[in-house]
Amino acid sequence: MFKRKPRSYSQMASDMVYPRGGWLRAAQYALHRLRRLPDQPHRIGRGVAAGALMSFTPLFGLHLVGSMALAWGIGGNMLASVIGSFVGNPVTIPIIAVTSLGLGRWMLGVEGSMAPAAIFEAFAAAGRQLAHNALAAFDGRVAEWDRLAHFMETIFLPYLVGGLGPGLLAAVAFHYMTVPLVSAYHARRAARLARKPPPDGA
Repeated sequence: MFKRKPRSYSQMASDMVYPRGGWLRAAQYALHRLRRLPDQPHRIGRGVAAGALMSFTPLFGLHLVGSMALAWGIGGNMLASVIGSFVGNPVTIPIIAVTSLGLGRWMLGVEGSMAPAAIFEAFAAAGRQLAHNALAAFDGRVAEWDRLAHFMETIFLPYLVGGLGPGLLAAVAFHYMTVPLVSAYHARRAARLARKPPPDGA
């Protein structure tokens, strides 16, 4: 009778785009979870930094795994890296993509349309060709590489190069915001526990 009704796939997809409580409430919840992580503040800060940096890469679908791997590599908290990876969300990803891609194309001297529709179509075309080539290994069709090569040259590499600078800035900023926040929470918690009367018989 009081069981929670499971969410449908459409509801879960909708929550990814716009959480039911709004993005502000989602951010407050993430901040609450972050402060309560049982780890040293500098390790939590490194984890958040790893997640923020990974959000500026074109490795869509691998942000969570990549964030955890990077956090592990730099001695950060892996759960904090998952929280940090939500720096890249449906609201911020278009801004990150246009900024990173534009900067990368300028650095590498690559020309091409920066319209969101053109960028999306390049991702879609590369995905279709990748799927085609995967099936080619089994049904004998001829593998094609032209759209993948074009995508790597005009989208993926510029995005990767251009996202490095802003990603590092975001990582440093989030690290230095997270450490004092978590330290203050841990200090308040320790003071609260110190004021607690000892249990009877102690």
